[in-house]
Amino acid sequence: MSKFLQGTVILIVAGLITRVLGFVNRIVVARVIGGEGVGLYMMAMPTLVLAITITQMGLPVAISKLVAEAEAIGDRQKVKKILVVSLTMTGILSVIFFPAMILLAPFLSQTLFTDPRTYYPLIAIAPVVPIIAISSVLRGYFQGKQQMKPYAYSQLLEQIVRISLIAICTKALLPYGIEYAAAGAVLSSVIGEFASLLYLLYMFKLKKSMKVRAKFFQYVKAGKHTFISLMRIALPTTGSRLIGSLSWFLEPIVVANSLAIAGVATTLATKQYGQLTGYALPLLMLPSFITYSLSTSLVPAISEAAAQKQTLLVEHRTQQAMRLSLVTGGLSVVVLYVFAEPLMQLMYGTSEATIFVKVMAPFFLFYYFQGPLQAILQGLDLAKAAMTNSLIGAAVKIACIFALATQPNLGIMGAALAIAINTVLVTLLHFATIVKAVSYSVYVSEYVKTCLSIIAAGAVGYVSFHHTFVMFPLPMRTLVAITATTIVYLLLLIIFQLIKREELAQIPAIGALFTKKNRK
Repeated sequence: MSKFLQGTVILIVAGLITRVLGFVNRIVVARVIGGEGVGLYMMAMPTLVLAITITQMGLPVAISKLVAEAEAIGDRQKVKKILVVSLTMTGILSVIFFPAMILLAPFLSQTLFTDPRTYYPLIAIAPVVPIIAISSVLRGYFQGKQQMKPYAYSQLLEQIVRISLIAICTKALLPYGIEYAAAGAVLSSVIGEFASLLYLLYMFKLKKSMKVRAKFFQYVKAGKHTFISLMRIALPTTGSRLIGSLSWFLEPIVVANSLAIAGVATTLATKQYGQLTGYALPLLMLPSFITYSLSTSLVPAISEAAAQKQTLLVEHRTQQAMRLSLVTGGLSVVVLYVFAEPLMQLMYGTSEATIFVKVMAPFFLFYYFQGPLQAILQGLDLAKAAMTNSLIGAAVKIACIFALATQPNLGIMGAALAIAINTVLVTLLHFATIVKAVSYSVYVSEYVKTCLSIIAAGAVGYVSFHHTFVMFPLPMRTLVAITATTIVYLLLLIIFQLIKREELAQIPAIGALFTKKNRK
């Protein structure tokens, strides 16, 4: 197995475990501090993501690319320059944004978020900025050397530490008020990120082949060319992320003010926003770890094919990505739509946010395409086009939130619909850009067959849960019905020949099975 495939397998497995652990973390938070506390927590998180995006400046991708190029020619001095310049840049930016977040916290909480209680979670997230700034450089370094294990293990460690501390921090601070409990949830995340950084530093010290501190400032002074090279790659890459982070930052502000116009009280608005972003959206995004891993693999695969001007291979990779996104996303939509209520009840102890999952699940089929499509655009050197698409989608989303959430008969559901509109629009724009850049054939029959598979599997799931296995307790009934749904869906995919053997072999567990058979 090549280094590339090994890295892909590691990322998929780590992504699955990390998503599950992250979801456990959200369940613990939801059960301890409730919907209102989750609302405070989720209102503060976009600020953190925006600060991190600005601090990182898209450097992880740029570092990964430049380190890989330097490693290919054995230029260790260039690798050292990249590390030194990157650490200097992120260090300066984190020094700026760390105090800025503390100073802006009162203004953000009272004026923009319209809920003064968000002050404490905002203060709690500030220390994580310099921590992630350094760890992102180290992760880019390891990815560039195609050493995925340190990155994967650091993510797992971060989640384990966070989950271990989340209940302790929230329960200890809950008697002082819900805002302090939300800050405790954020504090556990900060400690988790710090543990991840310590692990990355240890692995870097263990595996490095050069002394970074030696002649550090000399490399900084002579790093103009390296800085330009980093920025040439980093700025287009960070554009889409910055737009997304800025959009997410503005989202709770627009939602809070829109709901206020609609006559919704501040406390209720915070709770409703917490249900949407803390309960429904994480559940909808949970299956995307597969397409995220696929996206990570697609960038070099498409780049290599495009550089060699192998247009047929580019189209083949694109077709492959679209098909895998379609079949995995289709199963996700079936499970989330049919079993929204029992899943919410089992995970959060409440089914209040079920309506959001049911309304948004069909639209989120487009979301599972979005990551791979963006990766293809980056591989085709169309990162600027992807950034433009993201900007259009963000502007439309904010406008739709204000237009829909201010309607008394829609309220927070208007915000949910706006997020769905953004998801569909950006995905379609990405697809249109790719079709213009390369030849691409759309096989309508595959999409029709997949839709039939989704409908049939959904019907089986509904009958199984509501009629066939009603004698079982809720956890067992849900598990058995989801299993039956999945089996029927996979059988239909095989019958319709929507999955081929070579594509199945790319899935870690099945690929390992094929490898064993071949050895025999």
